[in-house]
Amino acid sequence: MKLNTNSNSYIIIYSAILVIIVAFLLAFVYQALKPMQDANVALDVKKQILYSLNIRDLDGAEAEAKYAEVVKEEKDVDGQKIYECEIDGKEIVVAYLKGMGLWGGISGYLAIDKEGKVYGVYFNHESETAGLGAEIKDSQAWQEKFIGKQIWDENGNVILSVVKKVEAPESQVDCVTGATLTSNGVDAMIKDGMKNMKNFAIGQQTESITTAGSDTTSVNLKAEEE
Repeated sequence: MKLNTNSNSYIIIYSAILVIIVAFLLAFVYQALKPMQDANVALDVKKQILYSLNIRDLDGAEAEAKYAEVVKEEKDVDGQKIYECEIDGKEIVVAYLKGMGLWGGISGYLAIDKEGKVYGVYFNHESETAGLGAEIKDSQAWQEKFIGKQIWDENGNVILSVVKKVEAPESQVDCVTGATLTSNGVDAMIKDGMKNMKNFAIGQQTESITTAGSDTTSVNLKAEEE
């Protein structure tokens, strides 16, 4: 019996079989590549955290090794991801931030020293305009403007800001030229992410330093007794 390749039933069956085969192949390729994709995403996150610690220009293997060296513990504090790090004997806390820019989501990592100042930052975006809002990610020079800025006042209020006109240079950073709304998004993201972080960020480091000091004192006293 010869098939009528021009019939509607033949076309429908042929199309259905073709769709099933293509869907199966796509699913197979996705599953085969997923471990590699997950590994690339994880590596990118590690690199962003290292960028916030002012460690850049590392290839994949170097970034993996450096991350293992400096990041001592990963935590979740009230739903916020926190990374406790140590660089050159300094205790640094890195906090993950998430917010909204002009055209989509923005995110970042903010590194905090024991004095409550910015050790470093790295910002990212989903779909900001190249040369304007995208500068929050692309401009290392702009990110470096945050270094050394005070994050909180004595009452724990977030004073670190992104503004059009800097009036308090100890805690304010100029917004990105031509990208006021994206800059406002970064400002809101910082304030939201840092509003409940002071006690943890500084307290954890102070506790670590105090404990280390106590241990050293105990060892010295024991040595004197002996």
